[in-house]
Amino acid sequence: MSSAPSVDGRRFAGVSNSGDGEVGRTTVFDYHEADGLVWAEYAGGAVRLGRLAGTRDGDVLRFRYVHVSTDGSSSSGRCEARLEVLDDGRLRSHETWAWESRPGTGESVVEEITGRP
Repeated sequence: MSSAPSVDGRRFAGVSNSGDGEVGRTTVFDYHEADGLVWAEYAGGAVRLGRLAGTRDGDVLRFRYVHVSTDGSSSSGRCEARLEVLDDGRLRSHETWAWESRPGTGESVVEEITGRP
């Protein structure tokens, strides 16, 4: 059972990241969700262009991601994220990720932002 609302149409930004992750505070994710599927476009900071695709089971998202960094290199990996509803109704995602295209793992947090830049 899911306690967090749909991520569809919600915008998130990086709050923290460990390891050799490339997502930062200026990385913005635009999420979509339908029929148990989740996907997003993201860019900003060290990421020039990124995409993710996966599934949702309750408050857990499992997805693969691929992106092109500002230096022109491309990378891919996998992530499992747990959604949390904040007191103000926004969503926070606690993520455990691993590169598949190179060595490295880490944890990150992204949080819903309101409005458009």
